[in-house]
Amino acid sequence: MAASEALSIIPAGVIRNLADKLYEKRKNAALEIEGIVKQLAQAGEHDKISSVISLLTNEFTYSPQANQRKGGLIGLAAATVGLTTEAAQHLEQIVPPVLNSFLDQDGRVRYYACEALYNIAKVVRGDFIVYFNQIFDALCKLSADSDPSVQSAAHLLDRLVKDIVTESDQFSIEEFIPLLRERMNVLNPYVRQFLVGWITVLDSVPDIDMLGFLPDFLDGLFNMLSDSSHEIRQQADSALSEFLQEIKNSPNVDYGRMAEILVQRAGSPDAFTRLTSITWINEFVKLGGDQLIPYYADILGAILPCISDKEEKIRVVACETNEELRTIRADPGEGFDVGAILSIARSQLTSEWEATRIEALHWIATLLTRHRAEVISFLNDIFDSLLRALSDPSDEVVLLVLEVHACIAKDAQHFRHLVVFLIHNFRSDHLLLEKRGALIVRRLCVLLDAERVFREFSTILEGEDDLDFASIMVQALNLILLTSSELAELRALLKQSLVNSAGKDLFLSLYSSWCHSPMATISLCLLAQAYRHASAVIQSLGEEDINVKFLVQLDKLIRLLETPIFAYLRLQLLEPGKFTWLLTALYGLLMLLPQQSAAFKILKTRLKTVPSYTFSGEQLKRTSSGNPYFQILHGNEDGNRNQDDNVINFPSRLQQFEHMQRLHRMHMKSQSQSRSLSSTMGSQERKKSDDSRRPSSVSEIARPPSRSQWINSGHMQR
Repeated sequence: MAASEALSIIPAGVIRNLADKLYEKRKNAALEIEGIVKQLAQAGEHDKISSVISLLTNEFTYSPQANQRKGGLIGLAAATVGLTTEAAQHLEQIVPPVLNSFLDQDGRVRYYACEALYNIAKVVRGDFIVYFNQIFDALCKLSADSDPSVQSAAHLLDRLVKDIVTESDQFSIEEFIPLLRERMNVLNPYVRQFLVGWITVLDSVPDIDMLGFLPDFLDGLFNMLSDSSHEIRQQADSALSEFLQEIKNSPNVDYGRMAEILVQRAGSPDAFTRLTSITWINEFVKLGGDQLIPYYADILGAILPCISDKEEKIRVVACETNEELRTIRADPGEGFDVGAILSIARSQLTSEWEATRIEALHWIATLLTRHRAEVISFLNDIFDSLLRALSDPSDEVVLLVLEVHACIAKDAQHFRHLVVFLIHNFRSDHLLLEKRGALIVRRLCVLLDAERVFREFSTILEGEDDLDFASIMVQALNLILLTSSELAELRALLKQSLVNSAGKDLFLSLYSSWCHSPMATISLCLLAQAYRHASAVIQSLGEEDINVKFLVQLDKLIRLLETPIFAYLRLQLLEPGKFTWLLTALYGLLMLLPQQSAAFKILKTRLKTVPSYTFSGEQLKRTSSGNPYFQILHGNEDGNRNQDDNVINFPSRLQQFEHMQRLHRMHMKSQSQSRSLSSTMGSQERKKSDDSRRPSSVSEIARPPSRSQWINSGHMQR
């Protein structure tokens, strides 16, 4: 009915020309339709106008013939022009078929659809806004059209739509944002340019609050920073810079949602994206205030890796941001998650970059200072990682780890825990003890009380089951004690062992574990000026005690005797009558050294400088008694008068030393037997294997075993 009515309104020639293949004929036909519609509009015949539009839509724009579709589009535009101010009431009929034509397979049809919508938009202006989302969606697709002419037409239409939106008060940003967010992850460069252009235009409109919706499309903008096109990267960066400036000037910003996006982008493989992200984070830390407190852990997780970035600009901004973040004081009651930040710092202790590991440790130290109770409650989560960090290849990292450990160890139970774990680590990793043992122990002595550290080590090592390790560990501690400048006060206290109760207590505390090593025990006695006991220890040594390891340790001691640490001992040699047992001890050591060794020559040369002294008969009686230790058991030390309440029970200490050495001898014997048994069993297995491959004659079977076979089989031992 509508079609027939329209046909009666529009002459047949116009209908025919509207579908003609020539553009000029279609254009002239459209002008005829424009005039007809204008007359109908002036007459108020809107039903007839609707019939004309329906004819153009159904018979032309939806026609299978391309020329008819082209004619239908130009006809709809002409009808809109004819309607002028009254076009708005017919837009519901006019716009949908034009939008549908944007999907046409024919590029020329898509081109004419752009042209038609352009002319329609020029007429209706603001009334056009109700279709904005659909038009935006269509333009987004056309911006990447394969036909250059379509792209060009779409750009012209896009500019007109932007003008209309910026002057309209009907535009709904709330309805538009979901569509924008959906499109932001498109990778096509033309679409990306189109989107950035719209974001920039909308942000320039005073009445449109794009900043409030920034979290919805921020990630997409950051994604464009790594685009292969320099122009797109530049446009995205320009838009982001503008938004960042607005954030600085705005009192109401949703920092939290954006912080999550920035943290993710800070780990981008693209350097420019990382730099932009960390720059934004830097500003957020300065501006965000309480809003960012719940996100501190995530922000720290983004900053720490960037501190070691290969790009200097990123490193500089990351370091500045890290310092800024650390200066902010927040309370757990405000949402400050100590556990989360500790977890981030702990995870970065295994970073391949030294600077990152160092800053992670600074954070743990800062948290310990400000929130000690909370950190201690998470100690089980971080303690193993802190212990493993002691094996770090960087000395600076190790020193920082020790500072953290020392801070934790202010509590007695944690102090013992630390020393126990250190000993455990040294036991399981001898290389750590060899390379870092001295550094670790010396630093702990500086950070904590040196006497407390050595007493704790000694107490734990006294009951150590692994005797080989105990001996090695005691030797290491003894060397640190004798050589480290940090332990000068401890050595001074030990020198007073025979006249001072504090020195005595320290001597006895160390002695119990120093017994694991004869040379460490002798060194301790020389340091404490317990020369008579040193001589007794030397004379108690048996054949099994004097092995290569012992001689190596003895060589070290002889060389140490020539250092400034033992200057007091060398000066005492000037008074041989007063320090008889010192001479006896040193001669005892000399007798244990091979005569061709360098240590023998050093000590012999030193003893030659001792002034001549004639021993009295009373002094020589030390060997005339039935008990070779008669004077040791019943006399006092050289040159020292013990107070009654400070007397050290040296006979008991000697028994303690001898007992420990018996345990070591038994252990060595057990190990030797185990090795011998393993070797014997291996020989027998090889022999059986050889016999099984070689046929035996009667004479071979009857032949008695040789002497070597007899010995190897264990008969000689039995």
